[in-house]
Amino acid sequence: MQRGSVRKLMAVGGCAGIAAVVAACGGSESNSPSASSGGGGSIPSGLSVNSFDVNFSVMSQFKGLVSAGKGLVGVVLPDTTSSTRYVNFDQPYLTTAFQNAGYSQSQFKIDNAQGSDATELADVQSDITLGASVIVFDPLDSTVGTQIQQYASQHGVSVISYDRATFSGTNTYYVSFDNVQVGKLIGQGFEDCVSSWNVSSPKVFTLNGGEDTDPNAISFAQGYNQVVWGSTDTPQKAGTTNSKGYTLVGDQITPGWVNATGGTIFQQQYTAHPNINATIEANDGLANAVITVLKNTGAKAKTIPTTGQDATPQGMENVLAGYQCGSVYKAVYKEAGAAVALATILRAGKTPPSSLVNGTTSPPSGVTGNQQPAILLTPVWVTTSNMESTVIKDKFVDAATICGVVGASVCSQYGIS
Repeated sequence: MQRGSVRKLMAVGGCAGIAAVVAACGGSESNSPSASSGGGGSIPSGLSVNSFDVNFSVMSQFKGLVSAGKGLVGVVLPDTTSSTRYVNFDQPYLTTAFQNAGYSQSQFKIDNAQGSDATELADVQSDITLGASVIVFDPLDSTVGTQIQQYASQHGVSVISYDRATFSGTNTYYVSFDNVQVGKLIGQGFEDCVSSWNVSSPKVFTLNGGEDTDPNAISFAQGYNQVVWGSTDTPQKAGTTNSKGYTLVGDQITPGWVNATGGTIFQQQYTAHPNINATIEANDGLANAVITVLKNTGAKAKTIPTTGQDATPQGMENVLAGYQCGSVYKAVYKEAGAAVALATILRAGKTPPSSLVNGTTSPPSGVTGNQQPAILLTPVWVTTSNMESTVIKDKFVDAATICGVVGASVCSQYGIS
C-alpha cells in the first residue's frame, strides 16, 4: 500500500473552472486541434476512462501515436512487499499494454524500487539519462514523489503519478481509482453487511490503513467515515454514534499498512472491548488480521462483519467463508491501460481529451502542493453475488485456488466455477 505524509486527499470528477490545469484537462475531442497538435498520429476516437478491458483491445489504436512520439517511457513501481499486485499484475499488464500499442522493447522500461526512495529516484534519473520523455512512477512517499517531479521537470520530462498522487509541478498527471469512492463502497458494504448479518446494536471498531504515510489511506477513511458516521474526519472519535444505532468503540491507523501490526492493535482492542461486534478495515490484509483474532476467540461466520479492498485471493476466500462482507475490486488492467494510453499521448506531444483525463486530485488545505489533472477509474464492490462476474471472469483471482480452500460446495452455492 501507499506511503506519504499527506493528511488528506480529495479526488473529484470534472475539469471545469480549474485554471491551473486547463491545458492538461482541456482537450474535449480526440481529433480537435489541441488534441492533435504535435505531429503525426491521432488519439483514438471516443477514448475514455471506460475504454480499457482485460484484453487491452484499444491499445492497438495507439500505434500511430507511438510512431509519432519520441523517447523512452520509463516506469518505476514501488516495491514487491506492500502488495503482490505490483509483481503479479501491474508489471505484466503494463508490459502487455505497451506491446499491444506497438512499442518496441527499447521504447519502454519497467523497474521496481524494492521499497527504497533512493532506488526509485535513481531509476528515474537513469531512465531520463537513457532518453525518457515520459516517466510513470508509483511514489513510495511524498518526499521522493516531489524529488522525482522536480528532476523530471528540470529535464523537460512529463510525469504520471501512478496509483498514488504527487501534488507538485505543472506537468504532472495522476492515474488511479477514485479513492474516496473506494472508501464509500467499503462503508456501504459494511452497512449492508450489518443489516444482512443481523448485527444488533453495532459496537464498531475501525482499523484504518497507513494514514501516517499514505494519502490514499486518508481518502479511503474519508469515504467510509462519510457513509457510516456522516463525517469525513479521520480518525473518528471513540463514542461517535449515528442515526442507525451504531457506536464507535475505537478508530486506529495501522502504521505503514503492516498487517501484523494491525492484528496486534485489534487483539488489544478486542481484549479491552469484548463487546465489539462489527469492524471496518481498509484492505483485505487488515481484514484477515482481524479475522484471525476473531477465529482464535471462537467467533462464527456471519457474526462480526469485516471489510476490505484489493479483492485478493485471501479476501475472496474470507468473503466466501462468511467472515468478510466484501472487498473493493480495482481492476489493475484498467489502471495499466490508462497509464500507457496517457503516456503515449504525452510522448507524442498531444493534449489528452477530457473524456480520459476526467477529474482532478488536490492536496489537503494547508499542505504545500497544487491540483493535478487525473484519470479517475471506477472501483467495484465484490461480494458472493458478483464474484464470478468480476474477479473470476477477469482472472484476477483463480477459482480453482479459492475453491480448493473454501470447498467446492461453497463455490457451487455461489455459482463459482
